[in-house]
Amino acid sequence: MTTTSQLFPLPHIEPSPKRVRVLFGGKYIVDTTSARLVWTKPYYPYFFFKSEDVPKEFLRAAEGPQSDEHQLYDLVVGNRKANAAVSKYLKGDLAGLLNIEFGAVDAWFEEDEQIYVHPKDPYKRVDVLQSSRHVRVEFNGQEIANTKRPHLLFETSLRVRTYIPKIDCRMDLLVPTELTTQCPYKGVANYYSIHLPDGQVSANTVWWYRTPLPECIEIKGLLAFYDEKLDIYVDDVLQPR
Repeated sequence: MTTTSQLFPLPHIEPSPKRVRVLFGGKYIVDTTSARLVWTKPYYPYFFFKSEDVPKEFLRAAEGPQSDEHQLYDLVVGNRKANAAVSKYLKGDLAGLLNIEFGAVDAWFEEDEQIYVHPKDPYKRVDVLQSSRHVRVEFNGQEIANTKRPHLLFETSLRVRTYIPKIDCRMDLLVPTELTTQCPYKGVANYYSIHLPDGQVSANTVWWYRTPLPECIEIKGLLAFYDEKLDIYVDDVLQPR
């Protein structure tokens, strides 16, 4: 599997051609067309900004010890405050650039589209393909799903995920949970736990997207399973976890 760190050394910095806005406390604290996409770790980038793109009126020096690598700031808008949510880098290739913790603000936008979790990686793609492979899912010997019409989701640098129609799954063994997660490519996922008649439980090992984002609309309403925790057979061959 190829990751961004294998394409170029880290950190890697490149300009984003998109208008980027950051919403916090009812104000757009950032509205710029000169954001930087920065890979400090493999798999996905972060947005970094020039000092002039983050108005000083929204920044207050954070309390506590500071690093000689970066200066921490609280993000303050009216009565709203996000503690130590902004880092200004002081050394190296990132010197002078600011990073805002993604989850500390209310919303991020690329152009007029809201994004989730992190910026989309321009070097990654997601493909969903209809398949006729025979896929079975088992948990401790109990069959949970059996289909010959799966959708296979291929996402750069990640393992292939299999999405299965609910009518091909043992819905009587699945119990909805309160867990939700977000993906910048697929949207908001809801989860099920597997409950076997003998009392065995596999928590939050099944997920699905009620309203996936447009690029993955084909997986709407289909169920995916944690291959790492279950036994998955493809054309009668047990797959490695």
